[in-house]
Amino acid sequence: MFKVLLKFCYKVVDFLFPPSCPLCGAPVSLHGELCSDCWSSFNWISNPKCIKCGYPFPADIDLGLEPLCPNCAAGKSALDFVRSACVYDDVSKAAMLPFKHGGKVKYCNFMSRAMMWAMQDMKDFPDVIMPVPLAWRRLFHRGYNQATLLARPISKVMGLKLDLDSVKRMYRHDMGHKNPAQRAENIHGVFKVIKPDKICGKKILLVDDVMTTGATFSELKQVLLKAGASAVYGVVFCRVVKAI
Repeated sequence: MFKVLLKFCYKVVDFLFPPSCPLCGAPVSLHGELCSDCWSSFNWISNPKCIKCGYPFPADIDLGLEPLCPNCAAGKSALDFVRSACVYDDVSKAAMLPFKHGGKVKYCNFMSRAMMWAMQDMKDFPDVIMPVPLAWRRLFHRGYNQATLLARPISKVMGLKLDLDSVKRMYRHDMGHKNPAQRAENIHGVFKVIKPDKICGKKILLVDDVMTTGATFSELKQVLLKAGASAVYGVVFCRVVKAI
């Protein structure tokens, strides 16, 4: 009886508020999904890509079944496994920045779906999902942690608990427009594990909105491994891609 009533409520909602593309408002079949035009405008990352960090390679290059980017081949990968849904460019930026700073939280629906699609080749299942923590001062100013919004539907689909309180983040000034060395220096020491019992022995999937140099992931990984985590993975909606 409850399921029948719930299904009826969904139909009423769809009738009163027909599903529309969150970006352009065009009609779509499901709430939260993109229309075909908006979907095709993103530079989605697919094969060929680095099997470890997911860095995309030019489509016309045959690098074998298990290609590694120069960074991962040199043992400098930020995490044990990273996947990104799309490239950070003008299109993804136009969606990501309003989501992150402008209160467009409804964008998390299509973003998280794309991130789950990007993790299809993940072979080692995590134990815990952890949104990259936000400093209290920035959380108070913004009103939400965009990484947590992305992580919630992912944790629901994967059937895993969210860890929102094992790691604390200190406030530092924004890292925008800093080079890789400055980013690494700026992020150093900002994370502190306050509940190591929830970390020890766990494989942790970090969730964030964008990956620029990997400095945040790298710093958080070191802190988590020191607290006893067995492995640290990551997934983001978009990542900066530069010519290799």
